[in-house]
Amino acid sequence: MPKNKGFTLIEVLLVVALIAIMASTVVFSLPDNNRDEAEQQAKSLWLRLQLLNEEAMLSGRDYGLRIDSTKNRYFLQQLESEGWQPLQLDRLPYETELVKSLKFEFNLGGSAWQDQDRLFNPTSLFDEEMFADLEEEKELPAPQVFVMSSGEVTPFSIAIYPEDADAEETAWHVVAKENGQIVLLQPGEQEEFADVQ
Repeated sequence: MPKNKGFTLIEVLLVVALIAIMASTVVFSLPDNNRDEAEQQAKSLWLRLQLLNEEAMLSGRDYGLRIDSTKNRYFLQQLESEGWQPLQLDRLPYETELVKSLKFEFNLGGSAWQDQDRLFNPTSLFDEEMFADLEEEKELPAPQVFVMSSGEVTPFSIAIYPEDADAEETAWHVVAKENGQIVLLQPGEQEEFADVQ
């Protein structure tokens, strides 16, 4: 009797099932561009602040971070005798703009920065309008976060997340504590903000 060559129905169904499982695994492991971009931006900011902190302690200079939430960008600055100037380090850019699909939330930490009931409001001792004509060359705005040569960092928390996603579930957090430690927290990883204060 001649032997029939070919595949049985069970063999064909088994191959189709294996291909379906492999295809679904590949599809679900494909990255979400916005989430990957949020992770990349958070890691980039964290690494830059780590480098800036080390540079401050090694060089004895003070640096700063200024956040502009309305324009989705941040600036790294250095303190000179003339005041705050754009950062001039080869490996760190002065200005970084997040892609339009990302948002970030910035919060200063510590009770000293959040205290709304101060005894006085810090203002200039001089009439600023009187000297407005003399200040044609406007200085850069002072940073909100200071990276001091002593190793101290202004406590803060920055959350970076996709614009169309829930911040609590997808946000990457860059957190600085009063002891100068800067940590990166992935989505779902919680560190009590009380620890920052």
